[in-house]
Amino acid sequence: MNRDLADRLTERLRAPLPGDAAHARFSPRPKGSVPLTRTAPADARRAAALILLYPTRGDDTYSLPLTVRRADLPDHAGQISLPGGRIDTGETAAAAALRETVEEIGVDPSQVTLLGSLTPLYVFVSRFLVTPFVGIAHARPDFRPEPREVAELLEVPLEALSRDSIRWGHRTREGYLIDFPYFHLGEYHVWGATAMMLGEFLSLLDPEFGPTENVQP
Repeated sequence: MNRDLADRLTERLRAPLPGDAAHARFSPRPKGSVPLTRTAPADARRAAALILLYPTRGDDTYSLPLTVRRADLPDHAGQISLPGGRIDTGETAAAAALRETVEEIGVDPSQVTLLGSLTPLYVFVSRFLVTPFVGIAHARPDFRPEPREVAELLEVPLEALSRDSIRWGHRTREGYLIDFPYFHLGEYHVWGATAMMLGEFLSLLDPEFGPTENVQP
């Protein structure tokens, strides 16, 4: 494990977080308007997710896993997500993040050191208030994706989530034309809530991290 990276992230996670400002940089927005912001209602469902770093070449480069969700799932079908899911009754958010990572991609929680949590993000489409955690493993986990939930496991080098990988997309949602920033990873586009959580995480390492604002028509 790269102690410099772990210590740096731990220190940043204990300081004031980038929070809504980082989320807004990666938020979808009505065309020509400002980023969408939503306040979680009192009855929002609670969930947790995990940004899991692990070494890929010695101790100086890291990757993280993302999942391509099955197309027949009830929530966020077919999208690219962090491992995560609903917090069970009586369960802590941290425990839920680790449990869901076991259930979705088979990572032994004893291999994971949790460094801290990011700002909770309300996902209004599914009415989940998601608390993302940052964790680090000392070696590449023995991934075992759950085929009933995961169509494909993506192992994404941290260096691939760079400013140069950010693009702007345009689509119609519920009758409205929206612009959205996304991470361009070859044939995969990571946008929406996953991009917003990754955007805040990457802002820990670079406070100004985000897309340029010259959105093309």
